[in-house]
Amino acid sequence: MAILKKIKDPNDLKKLSLEELHILAREIREAIINTCAETGGHVAPSLGVVELTLALYVVFDAECDKIIWDVGHQTYAQKLITGRCDKFHTLRTYKGISGFPKKTESRYDVFDTGHSSTSLSAATGFALARDFRRDNFHIISVIGDGSLGAGMAFEALNHIGHLKKDIIVVLNDNERSIGETVGALSQYLTRVITTRTYNRFRDDLWKFLGRLSPYFRDRGRNLAKRIQEGLKGMYAPSVIFEELGFRYIGPLDGHKLGDLIDTFSRMKEMKGPRMIHVVTKKGKGFKIAETRPETFHGVGPFCKETGEVKSKSKSYTSVFGDAIVRFAKENDKIIAITAGMCLGTGLVKFREEIPDRFFDVGITEQHAVTMAAGLAIEGYIPVCAIYSTFLQRAYDQIIHDVCLQKAPVIFAIDRAGLVGQDGPTHHGPFDLSYFRCIPHVVVSAPKNGEELIALLKTAIHYREGPFVIRYPRGSCDEVKNNNPEPIAVGTWEVLQDGKGVAVIAIGSMVKESQAALPLLKAKKIEPILINARFAKPLDSNMLQRVIKKVKLIVTVEENAIAGGFGSAICEFYEKINASIKVRHIGLPDTFIEHGSRQILLKVNGLDAEGIAKKIHSFL
Repeated sequence: MAILKKIKDPNDLKKLSLEELHILAREIREAIINTCAETGGHVAPSLGVVELTLALYVVFDAECDKIIWDVGHQTYAQKLITGRCDKFHTLRTYKGISGFPKKTESRYDVFDTGHSSTSLSAATGFALARDFRRDNFHIISVIGDGSLGAGMAFEALNHIGHLKKDIIVVLNDNERSIGETVGALSQYLTRVITTRTYNRFRDDLWKFLGRLSPYFRDRGRNLAKRIQEGLKGMYAPSVIFEELGFRYIGPLDGHKLGDLIDTFSRMKEMKGPRMIHVVTKKGKGFKIAETRPETFHGVGPFCKETGEVKSKSKSYTSVFGDAIVRFAKENDKIIAITAGMCLGTGLVKFREEIPDRFFDVGITEQHAVTMAAGLAIEGYIPVCAIYSTFLQRAYDQIIHDVCLQKAPVIFAIDRAGLVGQDGPTHHGPFDLSYFRCIPHVVVSAPKNGEELIALLKTAIHYREGPFVIRYPRGSCDEVKNNNPEPIAVGTWEVLQDGKGVAVIAIGSMVKESQAALPLLKAKKIEPILINARFAKPLDSNMLQRVIKKVKLIVTVEENAIAGGFGSAICEFYEKINASIKVRHIGLPDTFIEHGSRQILLKVNGLDAEGIAKKIHSFL
């Protein structure tokens, strides 16, 4: 780490020789692997862009230029060269540095991000602001081929081309390699069309043709454009970007540092929208990650020598993945849909065993939801398995295309509540709130793995409208019954009888509330404990019975208190004009930082001790 330790800010890179930069690249990879083996993280994406990162910060001035990273899960190298090397060992830990770009963490993080396909729109905003102020700096957006497939990215590309703003887009393509012959020819063409001589000739020819009569001007320009597109189109997918108004360069080998620096230096001098296509390999420099890029896209702590993940406890995700395969083999109407997160949502087994009914649509949540609506209307049973935080991007489609039409789509919402180390961009604390206010939808949350299977079975048989099942990231108790009975929609269960106070917990908070009972008993408090497995519809019968037994109701949810499950209870009692004291335990009206899930539950008073303490304070 001899060179890495000396890099205090990106300007220090400009003092290094090419040979020293290659050594630095190796040191950066070593630091990423060593740290992520302890903390977990997005290993493969960050290892794949080390040379690209170095080239960008060598050529551009990070003090004034805006380098915007899409998604942000590939910015570990960027963190190491922007003054965070000494803190890098705290990556993704509570009070440590974030796994994503964060403006409050570093001035070199120019835009907070954790979701995909936002960098181009942000770049457009930066460019407009720059030109309004008559400033002079470069704007570079680094976006992956997966992110580029989202509708928002294409909307921004279309607008950038229309505005003709000076924006450089670096397309990081890590899903294929460059063939030797094609790569050499493409690199030669790239060198030609980025030279000053070529571009001066191109611009002069264009201006000359513009002085001709309209007939000859249009025919001449069309011919020149067709010749250029024909040459480049033989070797690179440039035509679509050229038609959108971008000067396309590439594809380049994203691990040839010298070529990247040379090309970026040339492109820096050009004007208008520019697209540089760079091909990289996920997991570069770590053989295990290279051969298993999906696993090491985002991984927990692992063994460096074998790549084995250190924790292998049964999770809600794996319970869902096993159950949906079993049900789909019994019912050929079941379709599994995910949006670029097959492994993360537990659908790998489905993809392998029932491939003709599995659809990974990429990072296009809106398309996934509306496609599911079409399938449901035609009599199929689509199961959309999407993280809570990512499903937010399809909210319009959920309302208009699914719920409005009562399309019986099943939403398997993974990572609901606090996800842990990925932080505020990935927490899912809003889904109970954002689903609860929509008509025609059933909203449920299981207390454990067995109840998850039961709710999934219930949802498959429910054909009156959409059905939501939300569950947390992390482990669940051992499933002893793999074939539980369906649950009547809108019914709750009493887990413990008591007096004075009723605790109504939902989903993951049932287990924590159960663990709080002995602590409360020690304080001579013995509440009724209710498992409210449905947030919508509510169990009105139980709610009316319970107020005859208690003077206080406490709701517990791993969701924002604002508009959440507890709010639904208050609205119910207000509607029936009942007088009862209701208090809420849930997530505060703020964005929760990163850290392990258990630490975050404790900090926010949602572990057993915190729940017991709050209930005692309410009394």
